[in-house]
Amino acid sequence: MFNKYFEKAILIREVEETFLRLFSEGKLNGTVHTCIGQEFSAIAVCNFLCDSDFVVSNHRCHGHYLAFKNDPIGLIAELMGKKKGICGGIGSSQHLFNDNFLSNGVQGGIVPIAAGISLAKKINKSEGITVVFIGDGTLGQGAVYEAMNIISLWQLPVLIVCENNFYAQSTAQGDNLAGNILNRAEAFNIKTFAGNTWEYQKLFDCSETAINYVRNSKKPAFFLIDTYRLRAHSKGDDNRNKEEIDSYSKKDPIYLFSITDPKMYNTYFMNAKNIIDKILQDLAEDVETSIEEYVISFKEHEPLHWGVLGQSTNKKYSDLIYEFFVEKMEINKKIVLLGEDLKHPYGGAFKVSKDLSVRFADRVYSTPISESAIMGIANGLALGGYRSFPEIMFGDFVTLAFDQIVNHASKFYLMYNKKINCPVVLRTPMGGKRRYGPTHSQSLEKFLVGIDNIKLLALNILVNPKEIYNSIIENESNPVIVIENKIDYARKHSYPFIQNYIYEKSSELYPTIRVKPSRSQPNLTIVTYGGMVSNVLEIVDYLIEEFELLPEIFVISQLHPLNIEPLLESVNKTRSLVSVEEGKKSGGIGSEIVALLSEICKSKINILRIASLDYPIPSVGNLEDEVIPTRNRIIFSIKRRFYDSKF
Repeated sequence: MFNKYFEKAILIREVEETFLRLFSEGKLNGTVHTCIGQEFSAIAVCNFLCDSDFVVSNHRCHGHYLAFKNDPIGLIAELMGKKKGICGGIGSSQHLFNDNFLSNGVQGGIVPIAAGISLAKKINKSEGITVVFIGDGTLGQGAVYEAMNIISLWQLPVLIVCENNFYAQSTAQGDNLAGNILNRAEAFNIKTFAGNTWEYQKLFDCSETAINYVRNSKKPAFFLIDTYRLRAHSKGDDNRNKEEIDSYSKKDPIYLFSITDPKMYNTYFMNAKNIIDKILQDLAEDVETSIEEYVISFKEHEPLHWGVLGQSTNKKYSDLIYEFFVEKMEINKKIVLLGEDLKHPYGGAFKVSKDLSVRFADRVYSTPISESAIMGIANGLALGGYRSFPEIMFGDFVTLAFDQIVNHASKFYLMYNKKINCPVVLRTPMGGKRRYGPTHSQSLEKFLVGIDNIKLLALNILVNPKEIYNSIIENESNPVIVIENKIDYARKHSYPFIQNYIYEKSSELYPTIRVKPSRSQPNLTIVTYGGMVSNVLEIVDYLIEEFELLPEIFVISQLHPLNIEPLLESVNKTRSLVSVEEGKKSGGIGSEIVALLSEICKSKINILRIASLDYPIPSVGNLEDEVIPTRNRIIFSIKRRFYDSKF
């Protein structure tokens, strides 16, 4: 009965041995994490999975992939960097995607992603469970426990398979793991199962029981499989005790099979060798993915046009965001919201969500305080076909979700060779002036600039947020981060009257607003965004009357990738530029604007950057007003640079 499983196990092992040989010959890139010795863990679990199930794996993913997808040519080609590879050779050993199989080398983060994929299935009422493979070393990651808590709370059909090989890379388990592994899952009221790869017949029985439990009960489970890898953590050194390795080698199921049934073993071994040799022969002439195929082809920018800004709504900004979700969620059943305290009657820290959890009970999820899991589950939802809108309650806490942003959301599309999109839209309020102090008042957008394949937007009181969010829905299939200024929530969407000035809007997807003199030529260019817009607009009359400075103001909505074109004509005329932002000056948005302009403009520009001081933002009011730019500081800084210098 088990011969067919040994045939698969031997094929997996020989593929892994081939990888080690090819690496030593310089024919593979990066690294290789083999599962030699652990093959029956993958086979036992995947044997009972269906096409409707989804497998999420980690850096040691080859066995899982072969056991589930039975695709040695795609895997071998991938590690050899060939175009026929699963992901065109881009992901290589650790980063695989094929239909309902996904792996990533950042282990802890894959558990909330698996939870999100499972939640997508649950909302969609589709068949199938989600299996996520982790190692015992991953149990040191907080994201695992954030996800386990939510998986249990929301009763998601997820099977967490922990392959316990007693080492986290080179560190023995006794040196980095306290307590009992199963107790960790049981603490979340998750049903547990246990087996090992040496008693493989029992392992198959236990795998079937665990998978049937998740499938039939629609509840999560945790499956601990004791095993042992017979090779190094990766292709490098192995500092484990040789006697220990030898003892496990002697109880290895494939080794014992070669002794008890050498004839059948040799048959399976030669079959595996022939399959691999044929694949290597076929791949010898295969080409590598070109840079033109790898990069994203951007459309040429259409010529920039300026039009009339249009009428303001005079509604509170937070109400307009709420209205957007009411209107869109009525017609778009793929929009899902999740975040802390979203549930009615609280409706979010800044009351944007209001009663959305009542109107759309199956698509608004109030979460625990678990930023990493919130973002990870949102990523999984997006991979599962939903337009997820995670909300991080305060922008300061984006740092807690940074792994999910940088190592997961931003990477998926290109890392998997454009085989899947991740249309997640992260919303978060930033900014001070509420006296919330050092950890609840920051503007951290500079840390979000330049992340691969992520658009960074900042709302402002001049552009209706519905326009921004509708444009995201209509045009974006990859991650977007939207910054909402917390002071602006209570402000009206309106245009302050400035005598002899007009408001214009650019033709960009996320428009730049130009506020310019209607009759005279400006002699100063100011660029700003977000919560600083009100401060800048309020000083225009003063600059004109007191210092004869006639500014042309640009309010940008898209912070990355930054389009400098709207500023060029103005800067070329005024030969001066003032950037105003609430974030810190060092490495800020103003720095990026100045750098881009410096590359294009041929003559010297008189530049002034105004930003928050490089200190933590204090709670006490008078000090906060000194750290964050106020109207008076903006006026004083401009006066000193552009007026006093004349005399």
